[in-house]
Amino acid sequence: MKKNILSIILFALITSYSFAQSKTDSVAVKAKDYPVNGVFESGYLIDAQTTVIPAVKTLEFGIQHKFGTMDNKMKDLYGLYGSANIRLALNYVPVKNLQIGAGITKRYMMTDVNLKYNILEQTRKNTMPVSLTFYGNIGIDGSDIGGLDTIQAGSYVGAIRPYAFGDRLSYFSELIVSRKFCKEFSLQAALSFTHYNAVKPEYDHDKLGVHVNGRIKVTPMGSIIFNYDMPLKISGISEHTEFVNPPKPSIAFGYEVSTGTHAFQMFIASTQSLLPQDNIMWNQNEINSSGLSFGFVITRLWGF
Repeated sequence: MKKNILSIILFALITSYSFAQSKTDSVAVKAKDYPVNGVFESGYLIDAQTTVIPAVKTLEFGIQHKFGTMDNKMKDLYGLYGSANIRLALNYVPVKNLQIGAGITKRYMMTDVNLKYNILEQTRKNTMPVSLTFYGNIGIDGSDIGGLDTIQAGSYVGAIRPYAFGDRLSYFSELIVSRKFCKEFSLQAALSFTHYNAVKPEYDHDKLGVHVNGRIKVTPMGSIIFNYDMPLKISGISEHTEFVNPPKPSIAFGYEVSTGTHAFQMFIASTQSLLPQDNIMWNQNEINSSGLSFGFVITRLWGF
């Protein structure tokens, strides 16, 4: 009899514990907070990077294209038949929250390798209110040695010593903070640091910049998008007592159509560069017809 009673008590305790554990696990599952979906539709927002990184084992192909400026008006159909700049890129996500990639840009035949990592992700229940992402790249100027005399690397390098591979390198890094405020509106801001190994004597090697980017969703697949980039004048990191031809702020705005695996963006921008360090260090375009140009971005995703 005692054995039966002990067996019943033991069974009851095990059953009660199992039920309680199951209930606790169920509550934990219900309480779990998941990342917000669709903060932006793509990892690209015109010239900028967003905090979006696709799923693991996703390959992304990107085409960025800017036409010539509109200053010739109908002579070259507002830049559509002018001098264009193009960048082709491949990005891959080997592990969760990490993307690596490479691209090549027509201007200066600049090759770049890049990395993007999600440090924090905004969650649905606001246990984490924002996303925080690091993005960085290294650019390699592919111009002929003779061509380097006409670009920012500067003819002075060749005059005082032979060109070295390091003279071709530039670096860009930024921290991006984004928030999806509602289904229709997402906004992000970033602080960036740009460095060029070789510049003409009158210019600085380093530049800080601030960036604001956003999208306003107006249809299930369509959004109004915008970028603003501001190079900062900071005397503490400048190598000169006064700024000579400081880079100008740039603005871009456009429309995006997304189907999940595809994103297509059409825009007008006040730069012709496609790499962020090029935009933040060298842009001299005015925000008017003489500096504006049409452009587009196409991205395609494949999952493996």
